[in-house]
Amino acid sequence: MATFRSFLFWAHLACGVAAGVVILLMSVTGVALTYEKQRLEWADRRAHSWVPPSDGARPFPPETLLAAVVAARPGAAPTGVTRRADPTAPVTVTLEGNRALLVHPYTGAVLGEPAPGLRAFFRTTTNWHRWLALEGPSRTTGRLVTGVSNLLFLFIVVSGIYLWVPRLWTRLQFAQVLWFRRGLSAKARDFNWHNVIGIWSALPLAIVVAGAVPISFPWASDLVYRMVGDAPPPAPARPAAPRAEGAAGRGRGEREPAAPVSYAGLDAAWAAAEAQVPGWRAISTRLAGPATAPITLTVDAGYGGQPQKRGTLTVDRATGAVRSWETFDQLGPGRRARSWLRFVHTGEYYGLTGQTIAGLVSAGGAVLVYTGLALAWRRFRAWMQRRTRAHVVTQEVA
Repeated sequence: MATFRSFLFWAHLACGVAAGVVILLMSVTGVALTYEKQRLEWADRRAHSWVPPSDGARPFPPETLLAAVVAARPGAAPTGVTRRADPTAPVTVTLEGNRALLVHPYTGAVLGEPAPGLRAFFRTTTNWHRWLALEGPSRTTGRLVTGVSNLLFLFIVVSGIYLWVPRLWTRLQFAQVLWFRRGLSAKARDFNWHNVIGIWSALPLAIVVAGAVPISFPWASDLVYRMVGDAPPPAPARPAAPRAEGAAGRGRGEREPAAPVSYAGLDAAWAAAEAQVPGWRAISTRLAGPATAPITLTVDAGYGGQPQKRGTLTVDRATGAVRSWETFDQLGPGRRARSWLRFVHTGEYYGLTGQTIAGLVSAGGAVLVYTGLALAWRRFRAWMQRRTRAHVVTQEVA
């Protein structure tokens, strides 16, 4: 008679075999993405370094900096600016077409593009991690496959917590699954590694995997809101199809010309942001088009993936007065929970320590998949051998 433990084991095994290759791919790429932000910042500093002026000179204000960029690169259309508090860090100016330039904060000189090779590596790794490197409409399929595989991985981890607990609670039984052992056969070694890594990484791995579920499925994101007693946000509206012909006689399929971007008021807004958070590490803004639109800046006192250390400042462009200051604590419970899950998936919510733990358990997940598939293959091969022997015996008796 099948027991609950037996049923859970076979479900655990079946999910591992069905999604093992995709889970292995997501685990390996997850390890590669562990310190993405830090490595990109380090690469930018390493490629462009200088000694800050000793005469107390301040960096160029953003309006002057953007004017210098446009003068150096005629035709360039800046769409955003990011400045870091580190005096040796370059300013990042984003341009139309998903391009960016590094700019010297004290001279306004364009230094070049930010580590194109390293960024290409991370883009490719992210594409594999999220969409199995599929492009265009096929990304929907890739997203579904990785999302379902991640759900199965969550079941594997949670069911493994139960299966990894020995049936007999003795010191010897626990020692065999809590510590690595030497001198074992290949099968016993894989079993030992599977249990030891599984037990020690189960809780953080379950949190990391669970954090990805709302990213993949809107229903899971809505569920997070409802679990904390908050109403889910409305689904984003689909973009309207472009009109075949404009009202002013534009050709078929042509877009309306974009409003000219105004840099007016950026200096005052930036000064307000620096005063709002004296210990800021980075300030960034998207350049709005209309000259009358308020300026919105993101002020970050963390490492980029810590929403609890980030705030949004809205400044009146004409007067420089602060209209609003929104912090993590002011968000609704649903948005806080959703944001926590998003950044606990990468470990960034808890800074470098959290990223390190997330990277380690991702590496552990890769080992779990390998050892689990190896054990499943040995089990299948042994079953085939028993079936073959039984068939031979049956023929001999006949």
